[in-house]
Amino acid sequence: MIDKFYTAVKTLKPNTEMTWNGEIQTEDDFNKVQWKTGEDSNGAMISTTTCPHTEITWSKIKAEMDKL
Repeated sequence: MIDKFYTAVKTLKPNTEMTWNGEIQTEDDFNKVQWKTGEDSNGAMISTTTCPHTEITWSKIKAEMDKL
């Protein structure tokens, strides 16, 4: 399932950087993904759980995952 999620994200927006723990099977899981929004002065990832990419939504991710 992790491979399907990752592939779906890359299909919708290549080069998207994010991190997550566990499986992404529900919208609740999707809402826990840490989306990269930048880096601090030490190079550490700055992230948010609100996806900053309008082309990536749970419904679009789910549709792509269902195709795989």
